[in-house]
Amino acid sequence: MGIAVQNLTKRFGDFIAVDHVSFEVEQGKLVALLGPSGSGKSTILRIIAGLEEPDEGAVFLTGTDATTWPTQKRNVGFVFQHYALFKHMTVRKNIAFGLEVQKRPRDEIRARVEELLTLVKLDGYGERYPSQLSGGQRQRVALARALAPKPRVLLLDEPFGALDAKVRQNLAAWLRDLHHQVQVTSIFVTHDQEEAIEISDRIVVLNRGRVEQIGKPEEIYDRPMTKFVASFIGHANVIEATVQGGRVLAGDPGLGRVELPIAADNLESGEAVVLVRPEDIVLAATMQNHDLRGVIVGIRYRGDVYEITLEMSGISLRVSEDKDRFNSEGWKLGQQATLTFSRYKFFRAEEGHDALRERLRNLGYIE
Repeated sequence: MGIAVQNLTKRFGDFIAVDHVSFEVEQGKLVALLGPSGSGKSTILRIIAGLEEPDEGAVFLTGTDATTWPTQKRNVGFVFQHYALFKHMTVRKNIAFGLEVQKRPRDEIRARVEELLTLVKLDGYGERYPSQLSGGQRQRVALARALAPKPRVLLLDEPFGALDAKVRQNLAAWLRDLHHQVQVTSIFVTHDQEEAIEISDRIVVLNRGRVEQIGKPEEIYDRPMTKFVASFIGHANVIEATVQGGRVLAGDPGLGRVELPIAADNLESGEAVVLVRPEDIVLAATMQNHDLRGVIVGIRYRGDVYEITLEMSGISLRVSEDKDRFNSEGWKLGQQATLTFSRYKFFRAEEGHDALRERLRNLGYIE
């Protein structure tokens, strides 16, 4: 096992930043810690690196209990969001810094630096200074510096957070390819779900210091286990519903409530929420009496897909259709359409609709 944290807990005064967190990272794998700001991601990373001490729990590195080890003994590579490069040093000297601190032989340092310049695609940039590089190039230097001493594990704390969207996408794809080459056990902290899905072998979803779900990217996306994960991963339509006599009803009573095609025979009456992703709503022009139906009130072109906004009994739904299907259907504003859910998640809203919606709004998942 590359990294294992067991029952990790960290408090700052009355605030519990990390609340009994446990997970493992297999040797040579890359795991993403994913969650909103304040979910404990960076604190966990700092504890693994030895920059913070846990109040409870243990950290194991390659099978050995490293909880009480000082940072320098852990042999951890750490890449920060804001590069942390030495401005007065050239690229070559920045990469060599850790090796020089370890007093490695000069020939070994020179060979390792050249190897890493090639690895991060910065051949010919060795004599430049950080101020002469782009943001993406600086982050690649930071990564090369972290890899130079051949660390036991690599920790990346929002490494692309300071970069613009296009550069982030390019670097994320590059990092995935790089990791396949170096195979160093890694943890990648991000609040960007697309980055986590693209880069990682597994994802640990965190919320308020606790683990919500652990799994492969496709498991997290397709089979969310909690309301939080279902609403946070991808874009989900949040439909407030009420269970009455085994029927799931939604919509504005003044406009006529609709019965959602969801089996709820074994559920007690009460408030619930249905979460359905835009790509899991299928529209059709043919009308049947029992069909759910709505009116198209918005159409937006997104390059590879069209985003359709549909109103159904006061419920606003976002629907995603690929260009071929959209063009074949010829959807127009004001047109009626039937809709079915190819996939959805159904949860009881134990705290009530108002409390659930306020919590999702505060976390930034809905407007």
